[in-house]
Amino acid sequence: MRQKRLFTMLVTKFCRLVPVVMSLLVAMPVAAQDDDAVSFDQDIRPLLSDRCYSCHGPDSNSREADLRLDLEEPAHESAIVPGSTEDSEFWARIISDDEGDQMPPPHAHKPPFTEAELDLFKRWIEQGAKYERFWAFEKPQPAPVPKDVDAQWQNNPVDAFVASALKESDKHPQPEADFRKLVRRSSLDIIGLPPTPEQIAEQLRLEEEIGREAAWETWIDQLLESPRYGEHMARYWLDLVRFADTNGMHKDFYRNHFAYRDWVIRSFNENLGYDEFLTAQLAGDLLDKPTKDQLTASAFNRLHLIIDVGTALPEESHHKNVVDRVTAVSTAFLGLTMQCAQCHDHKYDPITQKDFYSMYAFFNNFDVKPETPGWPENGLQKPYISLASPEQKSTLEKFDREIQSAQTKINELVAEIAKVDAQTASGAKPVALKAKSKDLKAEKRNREAQLKKLKAKRKRFDRNVPYALVAKEREQLRKTYLLDRGEYDKPSDEVPRDTPGFLPPLNSRTSNPSRLDLAEWLVAEDHPLTSRVAVNRIWQSLMGAGLVRSTEDFGAQGTPPSHPELLDFLADDFRRNGWDTKRLVKLIVTSKTYRQSSVADELAYREDPGNRDLARASRHRLDAEVIRDQLLFVSGEMCDEMYGPSVKPPQPDGLWKSVTMIGERYKADQGDATKRRSIYTYWKRGMPPPQMTILNAPTRDACVARRERTNTPSQALLLLNEQAYFEAAGKFARRVLQKPEDERIAFAWESVTGKLPDENEVAVMEKLLDDLSQTYSSEPELAKQIEAASDDVESNVELAAWTVVANTLFNMDITKNRD
Repeated sequence: MRQKRLFTMLVTKFCRLVPVVMSLLVAMPVAAQDDDAVSFDQDIRPLLSDRCYSCHGPDSNSREADLRLDLEEPAHESAIVPGSTEDSEFWARIISDDEGDQMPPPHAHKPPFTEAELDLFKRWIEQGAKYERFWAFEKPQPAPVPKDVDAQWQNNPVDAFVASALKESDKHPQPEADFRKLVRRSSLDIIGLPPTPEQIAEQLRLEEEIGREAAWETWIDQLLESPRYGEHMARYWLDLVRFADTNGMHKDFYRNHFAYRDWVIRSFNENLGYDEFLTAQLAGDLLDKPTKDQLTASAFNRLHLIIDVGTALPEESHHKNVVDRVTAVSTAFLGLTMQCAQCHDHKYDPITQKDFYSMYAFFNNFDVKPETPGWPENGLQKPYISLASPEQKSTLEKFDREIQSAQTKINELVAEIAKVDAQTASGAKPVALKAKSKDLKAEKRNREAQLKKLKAKRKRFDRNVPYALVAKEREQLRKTYLLDRGEYDKPSDEVPRDTPGFLPPLNSRTSNPSRLDLAEWLVAEDHPLTSRVAVNRIWQSLMGAGLVRSTEDFGAQGTPPSHPELLDFLADDFRRNGWDTKRLVKLIVTSKTYRQSSVADELAYREDPGNRDLARASRHRLDAEVIRDQLLFVSGEMCDEMYGPSVKPPQPDGLWKSVTMIGERYKADQGDATKRRSIYTYWKRGMPPPQMTILNAPTRDACVARRERTNTPSQALLLLNEQAYFEAAGKFARRVLQKPEDERIAFAWESVTGKLPDENEVAVMEKLLDDLSQTYSSEPELAKQIEAASDDVESNVELAAWTVVANTLFNMDITKNRD
């Protein structure tokens, strides 16, 4: 305890070298200027959706005064007179101070419109109150790439669109960031790991030798070919589809899903086209002669939470499962909140309750039990397939032959015992027969014990054999009904399989469309959402925020795109070029927009704190997995093993005990398993790994398209005191001590930050080392408590001092933020 207090005191004292980062609030969209035309999509619709649509929108059941403000014709007929605010009842209501007349009314608990917002409405009405078809529901219409920009910003279409928008707003982009910073930034963004000093040196050499542009492209290609790319990109997808290792809810049984996770990683590394990626997950089991990979991908349909038998009625459990599947498809592929229409028509988007249940019908016919029947053997619930290797198959077949042989022999013994006992009962040679029966029974018990051991041995072996839960249709089609108020036991009209009416029509091979038809509809050329939603997520992963900030919601309640023409260009380009994800990533990160410096003056941050104009690089908090992985990587401790069952790094005792209903206790793995990348960490929904959730990782109960980003004291305490992170600091200290003494500070600083320390930083480090060395020299017992300390006092002091220095470096701002 004394050592821990001292470490905390020392690190706190010297952490003054860590810059303090103030988080910035995301601003509301800036209103159009006085001399600009007001845009309905950009300026007016978001305000109407936020304050008006809940009572005057698409949902006929909640509509008041029979007034619709989401459509032009009824709005103009009832409340808005184009060109005249004086004759518009809508205008009179939104400027009124009378509580009986003002809109939104006080009981709606919506804030009144601000002066700036009222000015927007006034100018919009005076300009003719023109409505526009909602941008997200129209097929992307790529505009020509702008040519009226600086020549250096014409080589990449991303830059041309961004530079053109900046020019219109009389703003200028920031200069390109330092090359070292860019190498680190791109490495964290593309593979989720920092570059090594050797990699940085090589890129600097290439920059000198072949020029920055060629060196940069070579570096990006290298990152995209790294197997670490797939591990990093898969993590975003696993959040989106709520992948976990347990069922969630109540008993939270283990569920064997790691084969799906491994397939996602391989798919990104092999650059599987997004159209194929989508189709395999939605309907891999329905493809002609599906491969094992395609069947494995169909586990997407089984990633939802599932309750235990006896906890609810099976019919209710089934309904919840299907709703969860529709929600996943809607969030992941459409970027819509279709689940909001399960009880009534959507209040903001043109999604009817019938639309919801028409989509529900596609996922209402799986041949799978709606609940978990007891503790599932090996985490498997039918239907599933084996993915055993040829060697594993051979071993299992050998086990099965031996078990069958042993069982046959036992059956023969049972028959012989019965025969002998019958003879004994008849009075024939009772003494001899009783002795024989006794011997036979003893042999039977012995063989049964051997059989039990053999089965146990097979079971242990089978735990390491990969399996995949898969989708499978029932032979007899289950009918789907519209459910009154969304209650599972109140069916009304029968509903056929179909897609929402406001989107392009579905083409079907038969009178009863399948999930395969649905997948083809999603990737059809005229679909307005699929490519936009996918491109926006990739942009978010690389730039910190999507062009549509509300990545999960492209509907009326979402945010409009900051650069709509750029989004449409990228969506169309993505589709036309084979849904090639690596190509898209490269297009974005080779742009000058991506390579800007994040440094800007105070005015720029005040005017655009959310960086919606893209006039600089965004600076943001790194995700939990990236923070943990870089500490393991820099320390030299990271295990490179890929794929396989999830692993359990150490965590505080008693966490599982506090939530379990089945007596589970957390048993940490040992050795290299605890040092694997975070994507392989066991994810228990009832108690996710605290090292991740403290740093904003989701529980994966629901689909998450974008994580929250916070900066809290508990995060600082975790990174400072977590045993695994402190051990990593000790390992890193030993790496540093292997370097010549005059190179140690530079090596340590560069390994962690990607930069070389300046004179002031070197001086601070030297002072910190001197102070720590003096402390440990005067209290050698503290130094001896450092892991793997030796009997040599001097070496222990040096190791202890460098361990605390390493821990201090690990807690610097740069290890927690992408710059």
